[in-house]
Amino acid sequence: MAVYEYTARDGTGKALNGSYSDVDSVATLRDELAKMGYELVKTRRKKKVTRKQRIKQSDVVAFAYQFAGMCSAGLPIAKCLITLEEQAENPAFKCVVAEIRQEVEAGSSLKKAFEKHRKLFSDFFLGMVEAGESASKLSEALNLSAEYLEKRMEIKRKVRSAFAYPIFVGVVCLLVLTGLLVFVVPVFAKIYRQLHVTLPVPTLLLVGLSSLIRNWWWAILLALIPAALALRSILKSALIRAKLDVFKLNMPVFGRLNRLVIVSQFTRTFAMLSSVGVSLIEALHVASVVAHNHKITEIIDELQASIKAGNSVGASLNKYDIFPPMIVQLASSGEEAGALAEMLNKGADFIDNDIERTTNALLARLEPALTVIMGTVVGVILMAVYLPMFDYMQHLK
Repeated sequence: MAVYEYTARDGTGKALNGSYSDVDSVATLRDELAKMGYELVKTRRKKKVTRKQRIKQSDVVAFAYQFAGMCSAGLPIAKCLITLEEQAENPAFKCVVAEIRQEVEAGSSLKKAFEKHRKLFSDFFLGMVEAGESASKLSEALNLSAEYLEKRMEIKRKVRSAFAYPIFVGVVCLLVLTGLLVFVVPVFAKIYRQLHVTLPVPTLLLVGLSSLIRNWWWAILLALIPAALALRSILKSALIRAKLDVFKLNMPVFGRLNRLVIVSQFTRTFAMLSSVGVSLIEALHVASVVAHNHKITEIIDELQASIKAGNSVGASLNKYDIFPPMIVQLASSGEEAGALAEMLNKGADFIDNDIERTTNALLARLEPALTVIMGTVVGVILMAVYLPMFDYMQHLK
């Protein structure tokens, strides 16, 4: 089915521009508009936008902020969605907003309309929208959702920056090593053959590796394909993924950073859902879904059971080492003062600052360490290359 861009007018003659997807003809489009009280003036069929076109998280954040602003001004939801559809610059996202608008105009709740696009709108976002709709706090819920998504984007950016440098250095090191093995080592190997020099074990190993890469590079590349498929299959195993999730929390160097990121996400998700009236148990359920870590999901499930049994949030959190004492104390004091969401939000802000400090400290330590490692590896290779030359010169003397 195609997407139709159209111009229509209502009973007062006011013009309306928009787009409609999943209709098979202009006649169907005319009927759909008539049901909403509009008369079709003109239309243009365009090729339907494919989902392969990338929709960025920033598109969703901007959408949520704009939607919140229009709702706070008292505009009807359908009118807000029409305006947002017209303003969307990303063609793929424009199509998504059009489909959401159609669902709402057909009588669906906003949460159910968003639910059909789960790849874009997380369980947290859906929970916030549902709570906002039921409590007549949609504007506040959307605004908080946008703030949450924006903070998550910033955290991801900082964490990626911590991983980017070691990855970059690793790639450069690999390219340098490949260049040495493919271009430099063969030249010296030829010279040593001509001089009939006896090669020491390190040089023999290096020459053998160089020969393997130069003569069998195509076989190595072909072998990588089944290896990658096998690795992908292994990583899909629930048992392996669970073990990897535990490793992520305890891995050297980056383990603490991973724990901070997860605690920040949990705390802010729990706080924001609670602030719009979602029950503690439901807020924990959503936090469990968006955690994307089996170990944390197990912990949150145990937290739910503890709270259902009548224990306080602070006492329940205190059972697990992953939650910093500061978060436990804030939860306890917030619960006593009836300001749990507010106190947990402050805790999440503190954790976010700690993430930034940890990231900067990691980068400060990694940069010199990786430089030394790279220099050592290259130095060892060059030493193995030149070692026979030194022996030969010594023999001449």
